[in-house]
Amino acid sequence: MIEFHSPLGERATPADPYTLGIDLAANPKSVVGLLANGFPDSENFLRHVGAELEQLIDGVEVRVWNKGNASIAAPDAMLEEIQSQCDAVIAAYGH
Repeated sequence: MIEFHSPLGERATPADPYTLGIDLAANPKSVVGLLANGFPDSENFLRHVGAELEQLIDGVEVRVWNKGNASIAAPDAMLEEIQSQCDAVIAAYGH
């Protein structure tokens, strides 16, 4: 007989679900910010994502920012600018 062992551990604390969101289709004048992490082609990738969003959802406007350096946190001034201009943000991390 084969017995399988699950490698999943038990949680020490309960999961904290992410509850923030926006219905872009219901808010057609929404502005979506795209924040590239600074890795090569991260901005190009997000520009493609933005073009698809604009095609899929009428009236959505996309704005793109790039940290320019993947090894740093986004500068406070950039985050404040994004927050003041956008209703939602998509950040791309990894490479």
